[in-house]
Amino acid sequence: MSTQSNLPNISTSSNTSVTEQAAARATIDVASEMQPEKTVVNKLPPKPDYPRYRVRPEQPIVLAALDPNECEDYGKKKHVEEELERQRKRIQNLQERLYAEHQRSLLIVLQAMDTGGKDGTIKHVFGGLNPQGCQVWSFKKPSDDEANHDFLWRYHQRAPQRGMISIFNRSHYEDVLVVRVKELVAKEVWQERYHLINEFEHMLTLNNIRVIKFFLHISKDEQKRRLESRLEDPSKHWKFSSNDIKERKYWDDYQTAFEDAINNCSTAYAPWYVVPANKKWYRNLVVARTIADTLESMNPQYPPAEVGLENIIIE
Repeated sequence: MSTQSNLPNISTSSNTSVTEQAAARATIDVASEMQPEKTVVNKLPPKPDYPRYRVRPEQPIVLAALDPNECEDYGKKKHVEEELERQRKRIQNLQERLYAEHQRSLLIVLQAMDTGGKDGTIKHVFGGLNPQGCQVWSFKKPSDDEANHDFLWRYHQRAPQRGMISIFNRSHYEDVLVVRVKELVAKEVWQERYHLINEFEHMLTLNNIRVIKFFLHISKDEQKRRLESRLEDPSKHWKFSSNDIKERKYWDDYQTAFEDAINNCSTAYAPWYVVPANKKWYRNLVVARTIADTLESMNPQYPPAEVGLENIIIE
């Protein structure tokens, strides 16, 4: 994929301001960082082969054509445990550098159908992170105050501060998903939001916030199995809601809405990854490796030490 897909063209004509040229160059630089297999992978394809799941701006996907059972040549959970732990440690080390550098941040968006595994991904991929440098935000039905602002207002307030990793468990994409499926706003309203979301993510990018988005792709049969598992296990009853059954009836409508959102909003600077998620252990490995490589591509650095430390004697 060209790093300039979906990016503003750099022009040196008198009609293009210096500010516009600088923004375009900055965006292309970020797009290069968001293809980490080109900068930090020693041997292609990486294992797991996460670039195959990135949605290219010029190559729209069809969710029904993507296999949620895919797991490459990994056979069982035990085959990924050692590698998953290695990727988790990489994330932990790179998070420390990002936090110390205090110049950039990372926003990770997780979206999925109900039971898709957002909570499990957070637990198994990010569990070892220093809580000082990581925050998780979940977005439910907007409050009256939130509903009285533009639809992006509440999400912008939770964008990560410098040095932080923020995880959105559901996100601004709910405003082109549930509102579309349930017909809460007119079609012309949610259609325009694709453009506004791209502009929002571009603005974050130009303010040193890297954006990476994962759709955890499960099958309808797998969702049924997971819902039944929650019903059968009393310790999981708290996870079950009768509303899940109602939402399941909209499966096809949600699949179409997710597909359109991903195809309209996967850019070179803020890519979407559609991760096969029927096998939770493979899902965790793909997400962990993608984030670890992206952080390494960002290459955060510890700030320089105070001058003269070598001369200090502690008595």
